[in-house]
Amino acid sequence: MNGSAARWNAWGQYFAVAAAYAACYEVTRHVSFSHWTLTAGLRLACLLFLPTRYWPALAVGETLPLIESALLCMPKLGGAWAVSASIPMIVLFMGFVKPLLQRWPLRGDDGRVRMSVILAATLACAVISAVSTSVTLATALLASPEAWPGISVTAYFWAYLLGAYLGALTFAPAVLALYERSEALAQVTWAAVWRSGLIRDTVSWAAPTLVVLSWLALVTTNDTVRQMARLTMMLPVLGLALRHGWHGSAFGGMGASVALAASGTVLLDPAMIQCQVVLALFLSSMLLVGARAPVIAACVPTVQRNS
Repeated sequence: MNGSAARWNAWGQYFAVAAAYAACYEVTRHVSFSHWTLTAGLRLACLLFLPTRYWPALAVGETLPLIESALLCMPKLGGAWAVSASIPMIVLFMGFVKPLLQRWPLRGDDGRVRMSVILAATLACAVISAVSTSVTLATALLASPEAWPGISVTAYFWAYLLGAYLGALTFAPAVLALYERSEALAQVTWAAVWRSGLIRDTVSWAAPTLVVLSWLALVTTNDTVRQMARLTMMLPVLGLALRHGWHGSAFGGMGASVALAASGTVLLDPAMIQCQVVLALFLSSMLLVGARAPVIAACVPTVQRNS
């Protein structure tokens, strides 16, 4: 009976992981677009922080909604597209992330995060995402070439690459920072969370600043003012990074990325894409520099990643 109960408990955990991931995947997919893909960040975060024994559940959680979507759209986009669109991209991510973590663990011997490993995984997964999505787009164009005569697969490849990279930077470092902060607390309570200087700074001035800048970029009719508002969104990232190391960079980068995405009104807007490229490079630099600072690492306990 004990063995049977343990097996049922294990299956229950797998089902819960698959269901939770499927729900989160659906939410992130509906708020993503070509050059801002939060699903890439969700995939990478789950693979970096969940034990490998749960990875099959993640694959199942992503496959089911993909198959549903493929079956609904197959009459219009063709069978080749349906097959390509049904392949769970998280499985492709697994093929790179697992050997990467086996060769270079997420944490060094001193317990500090190896941000270079996270950024390498982010870039590689962005390339995988861009290639896979471009192939899926090409199969759709082959099925209905007259439906989208002006679409260039090459142009969309670069948009997909940027979207996956920035989407992963938006999500994965912030999840890791939040995890480290919660592990450093003896007990997670509202009072303990509010005592965090990072949370207070984020709520009191960083988030309001980003909201105002995003609103200004939306309502102004002056292109120069709009671009200046978007580029100014990097200042809160810098401020949080100077005060809180890479944890501040992660929180500020997530807020700036969301605010920048919310300021767009046109798909594939060249001006917005330019700002996203600058933000991606700036955030990558801030994370690398912040991870080398001893301020945060000194107060965070070593966390082992078990498989």
